[in-house]
Amino acid sequence: MRRLIAPSILSADFNNLGNAIKMINQSEADYIHFDVMDGVFVPNISFGIPVIEHVNKIATKPLDVHLMIVEPDKFIEPFVKAGATILTVHYEACLHLHRTIQQIKNAGAKASVCLNPHTSVSVLEDIISDLDMVLLMSVNPGFGGQTFIENTYDKVKQLKALIEKKNCKCLIEVDGGVNMETGKRLFEEGADVLVAGSFVFNSENPSDTIAKLKLA
Repeated sequence: MRRLIAPSILSADFNNLGNAIKMINQSEADYIHFDVMDGVFVPNISFGIPVIEHVNKIATKPLDVHLMIVEPDKFIEPFVKAGATILTVHYEACLHLHRTIQQIKNAGAKASVCLNPHTSVSVLEDIISDLDMVLLMSVNPGFGGQTFIENTYDKVKQLKALIEKKNCKCLIEVDGGVNMETGKRLFEEGADVLVAGSFVFNSENPSDTIAKLKLA
């Protein structure tokens, strides 16, 4: 079983972002997670392409970019050019999801789809074999530091069953409310990648927290 960690820089100190990236580079983290918000699809605005471009210059870990935006198709190529290794779009934001997934792959990135807490795993039945990863939101998207939604455990199990049914190699990523307790159970239920923001960056030793979370 894979136990991969993707620290979310949304919770990092942006006055010292370079140092935060260096910490992740030197840690046991597997990805660097970016939460891109447009203030329309979610009620918050974060950062965009310039930040990812600058981080990509010093990052030694793959960039895991989560687009919480409307009309993501318009921005796929620019985000991949900026350095996105994995590009995640929301099921709820894509009218023609299969076409969007193909755009991501044609641009040279791995393709991932995110489901909001209210969206059933069953909507991915006909697309799961084309995906490299599925991101399950375990909080409502838009802000860090929210309380974990307990139903996520069942969604991880359902998604794992669908992946096994379709015999594909899609990773399961979970974002929101991740800590040692929730992280341990998420891994047990079948999650492969945990996104952790405030839990990592608000800790006394972020690098040590990342290492401990991998062993949760």
